[in-house]
Amino acid sequence: MIRNTRETEIEVNIDSENTIIETGDPILDHMMRTLFFYMGRNVQIKCSFDLRHHLWEDLGITIGQELSASIGGRPIKRFGSATMPMDESLILVSLDISRAYFNFQVEFRDAEGFELNLLYEFLWALARTMSMTLHIIKFSGINSHHITENVFKALGASLGTALEESKYTRSTKGML
Repeated sequence: MIRNTRETEIEVNIDSENTIIETGDPILDHMMRTLFFYMGRNVQIKCSFDLRHHLWEDLGITIGQELSASIGGRPIKRFGSATMPMDESLILVSLDISRAYFNFQVEFRDAEGFELNLLYEFLWALARTMSMTLHIIKFSGINSHHITENVFKALGASLGTALEESKYTRSTKGML
């Protein structure tokens, strides 16, 4: 999937042979490696950008488009949930790939390049692009690095489950 705007140039290829991530933002590179490792998928990501905010939001959009395209018309499990500990942090991610909603109950003080607004913008862009109900709740944590990384671990594990193929569409309506 390629997304070129006046602010960003992004290329994302999920399920590539190996993982190569070059966003131009070392923290985002680390978080993308974490996300896709816990999702159980390889990815190639290459980006250029004008402002860091635009990078995080547009990458969320592009990954959402690529994951949605990877579903095709096949039935998936649809739901995924993970409660993930990492040192002092404990994060819950629960999601449903059906319609866009975002509940973000995470707080921390910006530090070491970890900015809460960047995390929020990436996640909300991903949720709305995938038409995904996404709940993220922090039960504990004070270290901004641990909290952010743990969000991506739990999100990866939850998406990995939700995107697994199923025998039928998990909906009493028969469709999403």
